[in-house]
Amino acid sequence: MHWTAPEDRRKLGQARRKQVGRQAHCTLNCKSRRTSAWQLLQHAAKGRVPKLVKLKWELMAESPLGYFRGAVPVMAADLAVLPNTGILTQICGDAHIRNVGAFAAPDGRLVFDINDFDETICGPFEWDLKRMAASLVLAGRAAGQKKSSGRDAAIQCITHYAALMRILAKMPALEMSRFQVHRIGTLQPIHTALLKAERATPLHTLEVLTEPARDETDAPRRFKEEPLHLWRITGRERDEVLAALGPYRAMLEPQRQHLLSLYRPMDVAFKVVGTGSVGLRDYCVYFEGNGPGDPLFLQIKEEPASGYAAYLPDAHPPHQNGQRVAEGQRSMQVQSDPFLGWTHMGARDYLVRQLNDHKSSVELEDLAGDGLAAFAQVCGELLARSHARAGDPLAISGYLGGGAGFAEALAEFGEAYADQTEKDWQELRHATGHTNSPSRAAARKKSPQAK
Repeated sequence: MHWTAPEDRRKLGQARRKQVGRQAHCTLNCKSRRTSAWQLLQHAAKGRVPKLVKLKWELMAESPLGYFRGAVPVMAADLAVLPNTGILTQICGDAHIRNVGAFAAPDGRLVFDINDFDETICGPFEWDLKRMAASLVLAGRAAGQKKSSGRDAAIQCITHYAALMRILAKMPALEMSRFQVHRIGTLQPIHTALLKAERATPLHTLEVLTEPARDETDAPRRFKEEPLHLWRITGRERDEVLAALGPYRAMLEPQRQHLLSLYRPMDVAFKVVGTGSVGLRDYCVYFEGNGPGDPLFLQIKEEPASGYAAYLPDAHPPHQNGQRVAEGQRSMQVQSDPFLGWTHMGARDYLVRQLNDHKSSVELEDLAGDGLAAFAQVCGELLARSHARAGDPLAISGYLGGGAGFAEALAEFGEAYADQTEKDWQELRHATGHTNSPSRAAARKKSPQAK
């Protein structure tokens, strides 16, 4: 392990301003695309469950923000052709407003943090910030706020990111790694999400996802059937899913292995989740512990390579993608799901985690008035804390300095990328023949099983 003096790390960050100036981050060059957005999406959909790919296009066609959620391959390609700082950290890779939310910590307390790491990889720190800035602009537009609201929210996000990064850079390393963003519960959008998370208990999930068994089995309940969104699997496929719990169990810490041994699997289902993940193989296993009032739900989610992997050849993990996601999540979060792990089925990699354990996200209607700006501030602070834990806060803060130019440049980038997203969204709608008529995707969003 090579140790570098703190002042040298800060100077390294300052020196990277010569590589790309802070005000230069406003640049967007989508005209240089060699491959259209629609072609990139089609390529990324290869290997997914064919009957679900159409549903993915439906979800993305509903709105520019919906499109943005499923278009990481497009933004990864767009970011890759731009100059970057070369200051690397573990990035979330899909930083947007719906991937920040509440969940239960190992000790049972509710926490609010980044909660989706499917695209996580070691990359330039500013890529997360650019994606979040564009997300905030799109959210402001989707919520019907005045034109400047999204830009102002992006500035708030990056300003708070930089301010906290400067604080973290001065902390003892151990204290920095434990740092919590404390004012979260006082902000209305997040307070609302935490209230919803309180209700998202395992028993609530049991009621939403399962029903009393109608046949003679030793399981009192089984998964409900909802075509194209949730269905039970049996036979060989079920056996393969349950067999995958073996290598998963082996990688858990001994105390987690013991806890899992207190539960027995009762039923297995295929569950469609999210937007970007639609079409990937996603299984849910229903376990029972100390009787029917003690359910546990584990999600076994297929993980392909990160959408950024092709553009970051030195960041390829030496292990499988389920492990990439789990370890990336642990490096960025202060507290993670105690059942977080990975497994495989044949040549496909999978992440394993709890499903719906006190999980909730902020909804667009929660961002009315000053809610968007307040939420943006927290998003910036959470990203700063995560990047500092997984990277070098001294180098990042050295690059950022104390001025406002970086935040203003990223807000300008966010507006420009939101404009481009709207054009790409129209391209997808044209290519797939979608109109404004109600779709199965819209019906799915109203379903309690969709989350």
